[in-house]
Amino acid sequence: MQHGPAVRRRKLGAELRALRTGAGLTSGEAARLVGWHQSKVSRIETGASGVKPADVRLLLDAYAVGDSQLRELLLVLAGSDDGAGRHHWWHAYRGVLPPTYRDFISLESQASAMRTLETSVVPGLLQTPEYARAVTRAAVGGLDETDERLDALVEVRLARQDVLRGMPPLELSAVLDEAVLRRDIGGPGVMSRQLWRLVEAGRLPQVCLQVLPFTAGAHIGITGPFVVFSFSRTSDLDVVVLDHLTSSLYLERKEDLQAYTEAFTTLQIHALSPEESLDYIAGIADGA
Repeated sequence: MQHGPAVRRRKLGAELRALRTGAGLTSGEAARLVGWHQSKVSRIETGASGVKPADVRLLLDAYAVGDSQLRELLLVLAGSDDGAGRHHWWHAYRGVLPPTYRDFISLESQASAMRTLETSVVPGLLQTPEYARAVTRAAVGGLDETDERLDALVEVRLARQDVLRGMPPLELSAVLDEAVLRRDIGGPGVMSRQLWRLVEAGRLPQVCLQVLPFTAGAHIGITGPFVVFSFSRTSDLDVVVLDHLTSSLYLERKEDLQAYTEAFTTLQIHALSPEESLDYIAGIADGA
């Protein structure tokens, strides 16, 4: 269980080590190819130190890695841009975003799939602007409607939604506890529009929404919400994110990934089907 930057260094290092061994090179041979001391290669591979994107490029070239998607993912984990600027857009908000949130956005921008259990609020990727504003005010506290920081945080939340419109788009699977739909955030008008937005989003081919009704009783998700990020080319980079009030924790062990993946599958089994869920949400929206 680690904080974002540390887990990303370890994952990047593990992947670089696998690529080196796959290329048939020792750490000493790799170091000589790029003009480094062997200890630098070792520190990078164990995650003991950070690594610059330029250094990652040198190693990938030395290992003859030609997979463009894999190269892009590893460079983003090292803090690089993909060349189109889409992975660094949040840097303009450094003054208002904590490092853990920036790290979350970076993972979200590169993941191929995201599975999330939400027990309190609508997932950020599916929020309307007015709902996002109400949630952000409550979550941060001390911000009024004229606060520029509030405006910036809402802008970030809405900008994150571009991953659902990418090529290819992020595949989002979300299980929503019924409390998410019943909690009055922003007032009846805001909630009604938010619920209809969920119905609209649930019809997108890249989005799967399921509702866990109150009648389901106690379930494995009562311990709290979580997110599982998956990466199509490198499953070893998959990670579970647990959000807390002041920080986020990242789980990378295979046992943790398996446990949360199985928990999400169990929740989907006990939840309403996607079709039933959209009808259920629409029914609540009609009465909102």
